[in-house]
Parts: sequence; C-alpha cells; structure tokens
Amino acid sequence: MCEAACGPPTGAGRPGPPLLIACALSIERLALRGGDDERTAAGPVTVLRTGMGPRNAARAVSRALARPAARDAAVIASGFCAGLEPGMSPGDLIVADETRGPDGRTACTGTATLVEALAAILPGRTVHTGPLTGSDHVVRGRERVALRATGALAADMESAATLHSALSAGPRPVAAVRVVVDAPEHELVRIGTVCGGISAFRVLRSVLPAFHEWHRSSTLPRR
Repeated sequence: MCEAACGPPTGAGRPGPPLLIACALSIERLALRGGDDERTAAGPVTVLRTGMGPRNAARAVSRALARPAARDAAVIASGFCAGLEPGMSPGDLIVADETRGPDGRTACTGTATLVEALAAILPGRTVHTGPLTGSDHVVRGRERVALRATGALAADMESAATLHSALSAGPRPVAAVRVVVDAPEHELVRIGTVCGGISAFRVLRSVLPAFHEWHRSSTLPRR
C-alpha cells in the first residue's frame, strides 16, 4: 500500500475535511496524481493505491481511514473499469449512482455534481450514470452479458469494497468514477494490456478538477 499527498490545503484558517481517492493500480495512481488544479481542493487530498481486488481495497481503505487525520475524509473510488453496455468505448466515463457487491448496495453522493463537472471538463466524452457492480476477477465474455442483465453499466474489482469500507468507518460522502478501458467490442486480452489504453489513461488524468468540485460541494455529516 502506498499513498501520495496531491496538494496542500487551500484557503486561510483550518482546512476542510480531507479527500481520499482510492485506486488499485500504479498506472491509475500515476494518472490521478498527474491531474492539475490540485490547489483548489477543499482540504488535503491523498491518492491511495490499494492493490487489486476487493480484499486489498477494503483493507487499505479501512487502514487509511483509521488514522486521525483521515477520520472524516470523503472517499472516491476511481481508476479503470470494464464497460458492460454494447457501444461503450475506451475513454467513456462511468459515474456510479450506486455500487453493488457481496455486502449489498451503497448509494453514492453528489452524482449529478460529478456528471456536470466531468461534462464541462471533458466535452465530447460520453458520461454514463448507473450501477457499478463489483467482481473479484476480470470480467469476460458471457459473464459481461450476465452482469449487464442485472442492470449494471460497468464492473470493476474495488469500488464496491472501497465504498462499503469507507461507510463502515463512519458517515461521509462517497462516490465512484471509473474510465472504461475494456468494453464488449474492445475486450482486453489480459489486465496488463491496460497500459496500452492511452485514451483511457488521458481521460483519467483529466478528472481531478471534477473530483475537487465534488469535494467542495459535498457536506460531510456531523458526528
């Protein structure tokens, strides 16, 4: 597990609540750290690489939020995903209205704010909104069709576990934003070829200003 602070608190006086952005892969962390506009965050921003899979995500997020400085952090799960809808292309954005996993469904906060901010930052990019389902492995072929039949728009291995663990640690704004790198007509041969998803990487590299806008507009529940 590794962390990287993405920018200093802004504004005078006491900083706002922190923002924790959780992703699984080093290439995702590289993209998320490479965005600009970090100085506009409402509070300290940390990009956390959790490692692949729901167990690693749950463990890393729980540990991060157990630290006093991160106790009230808002949490966004981000990175790449597999699109389930025919016609999706690498570089399409998924803004979850809920995540689904073995522990149930988790409603996301401020979905409309994220959609509006992403559309403004990335004009011409398709932004899909709907359920994001969890898996403990890379989704292939017929399984993709079966998951789509449940109403899910996309699948990944960490978002559901990330948001469930975040809310288990206390009330906070949570969201999941993913970039499609693998779609029905653009299926990856193996997870390692994610490095070749140049379009998806460039999109992921551009999303941080939208995350900051969501962070600023989210109201953290009082304890």
